[in-house]
Amino acid sequence: MAEDDTGAARLAGARVLVAEDEFVIALEIEAALREFGCVVLGPTASVADTLDLLTRERPDAALLDVKLLDGPATPVAEACAARGVPFALATGYDGGGLPEPALSAAPYLAKPFDVGELRRVLAALLASRADEP
Repeated sequence: MAEDDTGAARLAGARVLVAEDEFVIALEIEAALREFGCVVLGPTASVADTLDLLTRERPDAALLDVKLLDGPATPVAEACAARGVPFALATGYDGGGLPEPALSAAPYLAKPFDVGELRRVLAALLASRADEP
């Protein structure tokens, strides 16, 4: 399959963790990822549930809302980083307004975002993982 400028070939079969506490947004992200051919892990709505899922599954990438039902996604971001799982934030916050280093350095999708932005960010995450030794 040929790679296009959005990285569509790389997305097919990718296992993507979705941590989002807004039900409708989680469903929209899940539907878009399935259209890309991704395998969706979750969605989860809390830090606790997301960390539990990470003990059982190994995602290729993760999309994290900055604030989940039980607090900031910082522990999830740290767990992803420790496991070598690239992640992006899906947030209404501006990336410069995030004080935690684990969050502020991550790529982010500003809510509301469109499917093209989601595809581009996810393709970049997967490419960064492929570029690691």
